[in-house]
Amino acid sequence: MKEYTVRERTNGVPRSIETFVDLLEWRTEIHPERQAYIFLKNEEQLAISYGELRQKARSLAAWMQQHVHPGERALLLYPPGLDYIIAFFGCLYAGVIAVPAYPPHMVRPEHSMSRLAAIIQDAQPAVALTTAQIYNGLQTFRERSPLFRNMHWLASDTYTPDGLAMWHHPELDRSSLAFLQYTSGSTSLPKGVMVSHGNLLYNEEMIARAMGNIGEESNFVSWLPLYHDMGLIGNVLQVMYLGSTCVLMSPATFVQHPFRWLQAISTFRARVSGGPNFAYELCLRKVTDEQKKQLDLSCWEVAFNGAEPIRASTLEAFTKAFEICGFRKETSFPCYGLAEATLFVTGPSYRDLPIIRTVRASALEQHRVEFVTGGDDDARMLVGCGHTWLEQRVHVVDPQTHRICAPEQVGEIWVSGPNIPPGYWKRSEETERTFGATIAGDEGTRFMRTGDLGFMQDGELFVTGRLKDMIIIEGRNHYPQDIELSVESSHPAVRPGCIAAFSIERDEKERLVVAAEIDPRAWQRIKKSENAPEAMQRFRTELTQTIRQAIQDTHELAVYDVVLLTAGTIPKTSSGKIQRHACRNGYLASTLSIVE
Repeated sequence: MKEYTVRERTNGVPRSIETFVDLLEWRTEIHPERQAYIFLKNEEQLAISYGELRQKARSLAAWMQQHVHPGERALLLYPPGLDYIIAFFGCLYAGVIAVPAYPPHMVRPEHSMSRLAAIIQDAQPAVALTTAQIYNGLQTFRERSPLFRNMHWLASDTYTPDGLAMWHHPELDRSSLAFLQYTSGSTSLPKGVMVSHGNLLYNEEMIARAMGNIGEESNFVSWLPLYHDMGLIGNVLQVMYLGSTCVLMSPATFVQHPFRWLQAISTFRARVSGGPNFAYELCLRKVTDEQKKQLDLSCWEVAFNGAEPIRASTLEAFTKAFEICGFRKETSFPCYGLAEATLFVTGPSYRDLPIIRTVRASALEQHRVEFVTGGDDDARMLVGCGHTWLEQRVHVVDPQTHRICAPEQVGEIWVSGPNIPPGYWKRSEETERTFGATIAGDEGTRFMRTGDLGFMQDGELFVTGRLKDMIIIEGRNHYPQDIELSVESSHPAVRPGCIAAFSIERDEKERLVVAAEIDPRAWQRIKKSENAPEAMQRFRTELTQTIRQAIQDTHELAVYDVVLLTAGTIPKTSSGKIQRHACRNGYLASTLSIVE
């Protein structure tokens, strides 16, 4: 690994600290009684201090050191809450590689088993840490499946420490693996990114610098899943790095009651909080004027927005809607990152206003950037995702020639730096393909290929789409998110953020298919109307024609097929990204749930 070269770290973190075990030990020595994490559960506030976290992590690690060898993997299956954080740090304290995973649905666990089984097959964990409820709910799978049966199991929430079990400090340094971050899998099967302690510490320093070196008194609020990189690294571990406090809530609580997210920011005077673009959209739709009167968001200084395409219209609408609550335009923090870079790649400087550029959409199809005025019918607004930090290098590269693109030319985003992990777990060919790229004329530096498209302007990165998702029809490149946005705005019955555009091959040509979820309330009204069968058929025909016309008018594309789906059908990653490849597979296999 490249030497850690940051001369001074944020908040006085000593350079001698090489792991997150060192970091928690140091934090505990400084302020053992300070609350590290608070979990909001219904009306309760469940809290754990730095000292309590160290004690519980050591205790759990002592058990693991009796049952698991250093370097083996531990599967983490937890609902939102403090137990997950204790288990994660317990793994670090045992020298065991944590494997965070999406917890199975307890009512119908078989629905989430395919991804979990793929992770277990790949990581080969020696132990599974979970809660008693999940442990009991998986009894059938534990008894019947060798994948589940061949692991040690521990329900850590009911574990009573053995007084004779002694914890000993594992032999770790910054090159030691901390955990495997399984990718969201928006275009492929999940792969385990090998994240080291050094990768984490460097990336946390990058994030801290970008957020203005905010201090120990800066509270965070997060509803993001803890098994996802933005929730774990951007919130839980960033708070540990800063020595501050993070207030957590369940993702389900946020989705059902988005007001509670903003209410927590207001109540706990949080300076940092955020999520994907859809989170802000959800607040715009669901938070009422009466609820806004209860909010004071003047404390909010960093509202990060990432993990999916960032819409300029969302930033503007959110600022306008919540400025009455004290929200400021410069609080918006559009950023870019991915698991293959640990998390964070680019972001603006603290309190910089978002940079928005309007470009010609048809020129982007030819990988060119032409700036236009906002009134142009061919205009597309792009939000800048900031610039690189510390020693990390970010280039936009021609994916064919491997030469650096000229400014304002679209290419693939490549990244190199101490925050870039060594590769994928036990996937040498894919590791070399993704993490071993070299720029023509600079073969000495290895770059990570993000698979994302974008361009640079004066050091600012603009992300334009996903290389693998690109739809190429009759020699023209089409960004699926542009098509999806046109569909979303074409009719009020289309569910926002629940559309997938992809191509299939028919008659030796690429054809466009659009799958869109329908608002269940609108559909139910039609089903209950007089002459329901006729009304349903008429609705489907009219909506399909409306979608086809919208795409034809905006993109000059003929649609091969429009599929209207029931709510919840479109496959998404844990962070809410549309899984277009999985949706395409479902379409070809005729397994998508069509409205009837």
